[in-house]
Amino acid sequence: MSAGAPKGAAGAEVPAFLAACRRQAVRHRPIWIMRQAGRYLPEYRALRAKVDFEALTRTPELAAEATLQPLRRYELDAAILFSDIMTPLQGMGIQLSFEPGPVVSEPIRTDAQIEALPELVAARDVPFVLETIRLVRAAAPRGTPLIGFAGAPFTLLCYLVCGRPSKEFAAARTFLYAQPESAQRLLTHLADAMAEYLAAQAAAGAQALMLFESWAGLLGAPEFTGFALRAVRRTAAALRRLSVPLIYYVNQGSHLMSAVAPLDVDVIGVDWRTGLAEVRRVLGPGKAVQGNLDPAALFAPPEALRRQVDTVLEQAGPDPGHIFNLGHGIWPDTDPDAVARLVDYVHERG
Repeated sequence: MSAGAPKGAAGAEVPAFLAACRRQAVRHRPIWIMRQAGRYLPEYRALRAKVDFEALTRTPELAAEATLQPLRRYELDAAILFSDIMTPLQGMGIQLSFEPGPVVSEPIRTDAQIEALPELVAARDVPFVLETIRLVRAAAPRGTPLIGFAGAPFTLLCYLVCGRPSKEFAAARTFLYAQPESAQRLLTHLADAMAEYLAAQAAAGAQALMLFESWAGLLGAPEFTGFALRAVRRTAAALRRLSVPLIYYVNQGSHLMSAVAPLDVDVIGVDWRTGLAEVRRVLGPGKAVQGNLDPAALFAPPEALRRQVDTVLEQAGPDPGHIFNLGHGIWPDTDPDAVARLVDYVHERG
């Protein structure tokens, strides 16, 4: 890490997270944690005891509080909006419930259903998300940058076609083979909707944007490239007029890195299954990387956890453009003190 941290237009130091997204020098290695606002925090559990999950995501004051809770406890380098990837689909009129995962009342499997899907207008359909962003930006401690996010089109297609969470998402995968033209139409619609949703988040104050690709790792490289990645390219192209970094997280995507490498985004987020040295080799110097500690490592004794962190940092290497994170969302039964040790040690080593 370099002492020569970059300056913004007004001479203020660029936050380490945003600088790392741009592969610029930073004073310390930035760290944030996927699902950092969540059930492992006692203060979050107290908040959830008062209101159900859906109401929490749709009430700006409460969603802002959930977003800010981990920032008060830890010296994290970024906040991430407390919301759900299904929220914009509800704004488009999709009826769903959380049981606890998202369950779509009428799965989308026909051309007629796809044609009937309305366009998303974020300011009209999900205004509470944009108000949450404004509240967080006004209250974030230490000027901590805020990440807005959306589900990637194929991941959303999985839920829409299957109707509920699944290990294999067989109905979604067979949909690509059995009805490829319908699948492309649905993915295009979702790609445009997520571009609108993310652009509105940036306009409301989000300083970075992230697409979560939770399920494309189930695809082989040809299907990933022809369906999932094609849709992400469309979303990314629509967002390139904005001045905010774009992050694409691919779960179980080790076999997809060479396909992802040309994608016009700033940061690729990866899981823990492949070392970052190999990821950086395949992606090349034009991408920052985010990750990739195994969430299970937070259950290790302190010294063993430090060794795991050392391994991730050594794999990432000294070059600019690494954001420390877990390789997946933090587990609900994680000890909050282990998170404190993680954050402090990453900064100490940084």
